[in-house]
Amino acid sequence: MAIVGYARVSSLGQSLEVQREKLKAFGIDKLFEEKKSGLDNTRPELKHCLDYLREGDTLVVSRIDRLARSAEDLLRIVRQLEGKSVTLKVLDQSIDTRDAAGKAFLGMLAVFAEFENNIRRERQMDGIKKAKTQGVKFGRKSLLTGDTITEIKYLREQGVTVPEIMRRTGLSKASVYRALGR
Repeated sequence: MAIVGYARVSSLGQSLEVQREKLKAFGIDKLFEEKKSGLDNTRPELKHCLDYLREGDTLVVSRIDRLARSAEDLLRIVRQLEGKSVTLKVLDQSIDTRDAAGKAFLGMLAVFAEFENNIRRERQMDGIKKAKTQGVKFGRKSLLTGDTITEIKYLREQGVTVPEIMRRTGLSKASVYRALGR
């Protein structure tokens, strides 16, 4: 049962030294560290750390924000740890998922993360609704413009086959037939 540390700072100019000292003082066996923004989805050392952990291990971080970039991200990581039967210990916030209080705190975070997602979704839907009332069109622009439809119909009237029309226009078979049907 290993005690594994993870340390992260957001930029190359910042130092990992304070986190490193706290984690070493705690007595970690192995340390993963990186200089990457928490917003960066590609945190390779975090991935290596999570892959390294085994059942019964403990993951130690100095602060919760060093591990995750949002409550939702934290819960995703915690679920991954729980799936491997790995304990999470956060030194500065005194969180330890071995005890009931630590699990309760993470449960509350789950509720807040869900609430945050619902609020964000509502705001997004409100924004979309408002944009639609202002005439904003969503989705990819149609490749079947009036000129393209005219060209497709002309080519077909000249005896050009559908596969040849597809090649010339770069459109799919469905788009060509849709244009011919208009």
